[in-house]
Amino acid sequence: METINRIKVGISDLRTGNRPDLLTTIGLGSCVGIALFDPDSGLGGLSHIMLPDSSAFSREIKAPKFADLAVPMLVDELVKSGVRRGRLRAKIAGGASMFNYKDKTLNMNIGERNVEAVRRVLERLDVPLLAAHVGGTTGRTMTLYLDNMTVGVKLAGQPEIFI
Repeated sequence: METINRIKVGISDLRTGNRPDLLTTIGLGSCVGIALFDPDSGLGGLSHIMLPDSSAFSREIKAPKFADLAVPMLVDELVKSGVRRGRLRAKIAGGASMFNYKDKTLNMNIGERNVEAVRRVLERLDVPLLAAHVGGTTGRTMTLYLDNMTVGVKLAGQPEIFI
């Protein structure tokens, strides 16, 4: 019997695993979870980004916090683990609008910007995006099940759905 490792992915974090592990991240409000996986090898990873772009930050930064740095970093980790880059597939969740400002000029649409940044990076890296569960006003939990390469998304008070 194979042991299933339950790997927690924190905010501004990324982790990898292999079949039959499962990787979970909670608290995806405006943040975006990015699941990358190779169905043939059984390898995959999950990233939880907070911000779209690191270029506005000049001091020492935590790379997994930013879409522009975290996604390539996760791809590199998976390639080092033996994944052929061209076999990677992606699914994403999150990017909610968590705050409702009366003054719409204050709404920075961080969730929307995060989703767009992730889509751009995936496109640049030639990683097909197979599914997305994004937007809305509710936080999510995201789980990558490496035993069957599915991604579960759970909104508060609702059953898990698979994308």
